[in-house]
Amino acid sequence: FIEGKVVMVTGAGGSIGSEICRQLLKFNVEKIIAVGRGENSIYNLMKDMDEYRRLMPDRMPATCYRITDVRDRRMMERLFIDEKPDIVFHAAAHKHVPLMEWNECEALQNNLVGTDNVLSLSSEYGVEKFILVSTDKAVRPTNVMGATKRMCELVTSYYHTEKKLNTAAVRFGNVLGSRGSVIPLFMEQIEKGGPVTVTHPDVTRFFMSIPEASLLVINSAAISGGGETF
Repeated sequence: FIEGKVVMVTGAGGSIGSEICRQLLKFNVEKIIAVGRGENSIYNLMKDMDEYRRLMPDRMPATCYRITDVRDRRMMERLFIDEKPDIVFHAAAHKHVPLMEWNECEALQNNLVGTDNVLSLSSEYGVEKFILVSTDKAVRPTNVMGATKRMCELVTSYYHTEKKLNTAAVRFGNVLGSRGSVIPLFMEQIEKGGPVTVTHPDVTRFFMSIPEASLLVINSAAISGGGETF
């Protein structure tokens, strides 16, 4: 499914986006377009990828790194025109739940407007498949972040049904060590002797690792027929 393709990853400097880029190295892609707006995160990804290139020079695809905000449609359009991606993994998002409660306009602009920009450009420039990285907090959302991601899912579904773009959404639960994960907070609280802040004394949480989560996104893209939410 993915061999020989040009693959764009938005939010490529984040924990999930950067790991998707690393996992793509297993599948003989032609080119990776790593898109992010945090220059330090993209720089760290570039260092990682350069190390892989040193270790396995024959297997490394061409890679370009672009500091671009998904909310800036003109800049994103330039990328689509220049790079002609076949597959888009859209991981760019604000995902810290408490912060987004106080920054709802920013959450809407980054998560919803940014997603719509990438979807519309994917539709306009003939992308074969678009995969939205979503969250389990989009299920009956009780917070701003979850609500914006549910809206992203609905817009993604709209582009599939109305614009005939091949799309899918993948909802994650809790990813160990990812940005936005509660685990680093729990570890800090335990080191300080507590208390550990949980939402309910009987809460049960299930976690997966960042490589597991990222590979699931790629698997979902491969098995998707279009329009699903995984």
